[in-house]
Amino acid sequence: MPIPDPGVSRRAGEITAAEDYWRLSNFSATATYVVENLEGAGEHVKVAPGRLGAPVPFEISRVLLPAHGEPASFKVFAPQHAYLDGESAEPDGERTVSPFALDPTAKYFLVLLALCEPRLRSPSAAVVPGATEVVARLRALPACRDLSRSAVNYHIDYLVGSKLRLRDPVETADPGGKREELVALALRFDLVREEHLALLPPRPGG
Repeated sequence: MPIPDPGVSRRAGEITAAEDYWRLSNFSATATYVVENLEGAGEHVKVAPGRLGAPVPFEISRVLLPAHGEPASFKVFAPQHAYLDGESAEPDGERTVSPFALDPTAKYFLVLLALCEPRLRSPSAAVVPGATEVVARLRALPACRDLSRSAVNYHIDYLVGSKLRLRDPVETADPGGKREELVALALRFDLVREEHLALLPPRPGG
């Protein structure tokens, strides 16, 4: 696959198919390549210079290579992953309890979704909304017309202490610490996903 850029080596790397994933070898001695998951919220893999056969589990990916100006890029479409049909088989006895039992119809879930929205829409977004911004974002929903800043903070504390049970919640004068940890955990384990954005009211201007 030719990449016509003077900043990309003529022998930049190699892609190898392997079952339902693929491997990327980086033949550059200095450049790190980045593989983005186009179906994830900022999920990516870095392939260091000289790394051979780095496994990539993404089905739809974009590979970024340092180049003059904008990074050179191309997409890789891998085979669809295989999953168990229906529920996974478990031995007789007590059923496994979900560690994160969230109800998407609950108001606390809407608060969590509003906190995660900026990074779901743009993985590079650095700022997590504050309580006032969450109130403004959710106010258009009938169930949230009476939502207040104190109620948002209550839902955040409920998520931290009861639903997601953060082991070491940040205890500082800045309440942004709890919000940051909640968003990081929710996105890391896909507790809040892009399809959940449909639960939010339309954004001004589309």
